[in-house]
Amino acid sequence: MRRILLSPSLTGRNTDVIPPSIGTLISLVDLQLGINQLNGSIPASLGELTNLSTLILRTNKLSGTIPKVIGNLKSLVHLLLSENQLSGSIPTSLGYLTNLSMLLLFRNKLSGTIFEEIGNLKSLVDLDLSDNQLIGSIPTSLGNLTDLSLLYLHTNELSSTIPKEIGNLKSLMDLQLGANQLNGSIPRSLGNLTNLSTLSLLKNKLSGSIPQELGNLMKLTGLQLGDNQFVGYLPQNICQGGSLTNFSAINNYLIGPIPKSLKTCSNLFRVRLDGNQLTGNISQDFGVYPKLNYIDLSHNNLYGEISHKWGQCSKLTTLLIAGNNISGTIPPELGNATQIHEIDLSSNRLFGKIPNEIGRLTSLVKLRLDGNQLSSSIPSEFESFVDLEYLDLSTNKLNESIPSILGNFLKLTYLNLSNNEFRQGIPFQLGKLVQLSNLDLSCNLLEGKIPSEMSNMESLEKLNLSHNNLSGLIPTRFQDMHGLVDVDISHNDLEGPLPNNIAFQNATPEELQGNKGLCGNVRFLQPCNKQISKKDPNMVVLITFPVLGALALVSAIFVLAFIAQRKQKDQHTKAKDMVEEISFSLLNFDGKLMYEEIIRATEDFDSKYCIGKGGHGSVYVARLSSANMVAVKKLHLPCNDDNNLQREFLNEVRALTKIRHRNIVKLLDFCSHHRHSFLVYEYFEKGCLATKLNKEEEAKELGWSKRVNIVKGVAHALSYMHHDCSPPIMHRDISSKNILLDSEYEASVSDFGTAKFLNPDSANWSALAGTYGYVAPELAYTMEVNQKCDVYSFGVVTLEIVMGRHPGDLFSSLSSSSSSSALPAHQILVVDVLDQRISPPTHEVAGEVLSLAKVAFACLNSSPQSRPTMKQVSQHLLTQRLHLSNPLHLITFGELLAFHGLTT
Repeated sequence: MRRILLSPSLTGRNTDVIPPSIGTLISLVDLQLGINQLNGSIPASLGELTNLSTLILRTNKLSGTIPKVIGNLKSLVHLLLSENQLSGSIPTSLGYLTNLSMLLLFRNKLSGTIFEEIGNLKSLVDLDLSDNQLIGSIPTSLGNLTDLSLLYLHTNELSSTIPKEIGNLKSLMDLQLGANQLNGSIPRSLGNLTNLSTLSLLKNKLSGSIPQELGNLMKLTGLQLGDNQFVGYLPQNICQGGSLTNFSAINNYLIGPIPKSLKTCSNLFRVRLDGNQLTGNISQDFGVYPKLNYIDLSHNNLYGEISHKWGQCSKLTTLLIAGNNISGTIPPELGNATQIHEIDLSSNRLFGKIPNEIGRLTSLVKLRLDGNQLSSSIPSEFESFVDLEYLDLSTNKLNESIPSILGNFLKLTYLNLSNNEFRQGIPFQLGKLVQLSNLDLSCNLLEGKIPSEMSNMESLEKLNLSHNNLSGLIPTRFQDMHGLVDVDISHNDLEGPLPNNIAFQNATPEELQGNKGLCGNVRFLQPCNKQISKKDPNMVVLITFPVLGALALVSAIFVLAFIAQRKQKDQHTKAKDMVEEISFSLLNFDGKLMYEEIIRATEDFDSKYCIGKGGHGSVYVARLSSANMVAVKKLHLPCNDDNNLQREFLNEVRALTKIRHRNIVKLLDFCSHHRHSFLVYEYFEKGCLATKLNKEEEAKELGWSKRVNIVKGVAHALSYMHHDCSPPIMHRDISSKNILLDSEYEASVSDFGTAKFLNPDSANWSALAGTYGYVAPELAYTMEVNQKCDVYSFGVVTLEIVMGRHPGDLFSSLSSSSSSSALPAHQILVVDVLDQRISPPTHEVAGEVLSLAKVAFACLNSSPQSRPTMKQVSQHLLTQRLHLSNPLHLITFGELLAFHGLTT
């Protein structure tokens, strides 16, 4: 017998083991047992089959190790053991198989290193060791395999650098090294692989610049460079051969223009350049691509207008250009690309109407236009989007009513129309969206009742109707919405009982506040009056209308007092008698009881409960009768006796009732009284960051990982305030004393007394505010306030966290060419400036700490326009980390400052 070929039977797959007796068939030349369910181990007796030229055991369930005796099969040409469960290391004895042309071991559980003797297999054409658990370096001996056409080492745990010897493999057509832990730069010798068709290096830790020599690869069709740490420019001639179809360089530190050769690269099928800081005019840098299917240019610094040429890409299914500086209008010609399934133009500067021609995109599944300045109404042509699953038009200037045609999008799972100017009522047709899981209509001008038909949304999990003018009762049918887990109905005119539903019963005070008459069996609401009979409507009228009238009267008094205090000082004095006797509450608590609770818990603000003092107030800790700990900020003087204090008091209340974020302190309650005015916050066990850094023993508790997380938390909070709030909110006093830490050292931004709401339609001028040493320098000569002032303060705080002390003049000395010190500032070692009270950071944490320093200096740029936005900072800290080209103790500030840009 010279050949055994066992294929899956017609009645089922073979589940036997390979018998050891197979070794007796010494004349066997061809053994193919692939694509079965053979289990057990590979018998060592196979080593007796010395005449064997083909051994195929692929796609089974074989386990155990690869027997070393396979190295005895000197005649072997094809060895296919892939797609099994083989473990252990690859035996070095395979290095004796000098006739081998195909070695496929992919998709197993092989570990250990790739043996150096593999370089002896000079007849190899196909080598695939991918999808295993191999470690160590890529052996330089692979450079001996000059006949190699395919080299797959991807999806392992290989480290070290890519050996330059790979450049010797002139026959190589397919090189895939992605999804490893390779570091260092791309060797220029790869530019010698003139037959190369596919090069994949994605998901490694590669750094440095991308060599221009890659432009020599004229036959290249696929180039994958994404998810590394590359810097500098993309090679301008990357598509010089015109064959490139698949190009990805996502999530790197790339800057500079889009390669010119891409404009005429007509074979492009898939392009991903998102998550960098590439520049250029998007209307000029791209051409017409008849084969293009997918393109993502999101989160770069591209500008210009969206070209009408995208409408000529007839095969285009995905167009993503979010998070750039694109302006102008959406071109109507985009409606000609009728194969598009997904469009994301969010977070740009687009204005004007949504063109009616968009309605031609009948295959659209996902549409994101949020975060722009689009106006007018939603086109009626949207009715053609019958397959739409995701629609986000939030944070624009869309107006008129919400069209009822949205109720026909029966496949919709996500709908966000928040932060617009939609008026009139919520269309009851939305109740037909039975697949919808997330609905956000907040921050509009909607009025009327909540349609009871919305209870038909059986898949709804999150519902946000806050900050509208909705009135009436919440439909009782909402109690049947068992999938609902998160609801926000705050700041409307709703009244009556909460539905007996877990989402409403577990809602936070912030999610219910600002309504005029909600009641229910939750801790912070008044209980509903159970003595009123449902059968006596006259009694309901007799009781309800006087109560509502009284509530309306009290609300009117508060509103009038609030407006009078802000606008006219003389009217403020007249309103004093009305305000000082009332305790106001965010949470529908009984104001008098809350006031008495705080007085009792602090023993009338006894000094022993004081945990901090500021310029305008003192902070006390109080344990409520519920056993909850809270922090109480009491103004030094009654707020009615000082207009500035009253303004700060009301400003902080206004700011904190409009925002909610895990890294922003939560305002639980506030009270204005003739004896005391105070605000009640959540309590932070670890106190403020400044105190931690100023005390040596407490500073030692702040390890580098904790410090990195603190900076990230503050960045996320400011990004939310600047970019996700409408109108944007500027804090104006970011400093270490206004950052609080909880028991897990999670950071929250506090003290919003000087916060300012920015009007996007006019200049924003303000008196100087903030803490000395943290204020942006431009505020010394201009009174104009913008988000870049907060960015500067954030940079100071970040350096303070890294250094363990206020940075003082460090950043100014680094930006100067001369220094009074013996050592030039740019030659100062970074490790010498880090907080010396804790050990220097190691491994990956060191890269994150350097990223913090890099971010800090970018934020401290003397030119406000050159500072990054907090959105860019937040995204950078979330996704990027500097790679240490040198050991940490050798890196100078000059090297660190060489990295200028931040990815968004």
